Amino acid sequence: MKFVMSLIAAAIVASPAIAAPDGAALYKDKTCAACHGAKGDKPLMPNYPKVAGQNAAYIEQQMKDIKSGARNNGQTAAMKGVMHLVSDEEIKVLSEYLAKLK
Repeated sequence: MKFVMSLIAAAIVASPAIAAPDGAALYKDKTCAACHGAKGDKPLMPNYPKVAGQNAAYIEQQMKDIKSGARNNGQTAAMKGVMHLVSDEEIKVLSEYLAKLK
């Protein structure tokens, strides 16, 4: 039993820490680039926002409002289809990533 516990302890110590989500990877994986452009600065449609360089707190709130339905108009239809796939933690990471883009 002591040997098994030692192995478990060694595995825990040796395992890498769980990494925080990467904003660039999330932007790609969540299909944000399809509508907002690869770098967030060339939207697919002229009425879609350029999200690169946007204020992090503002864009985070917009994504949360679209996800919850608090923001619900014709401009939000495309986003509503994907926001259920994005957690609040991922929204925060995405908003911080987008704010750093120029």
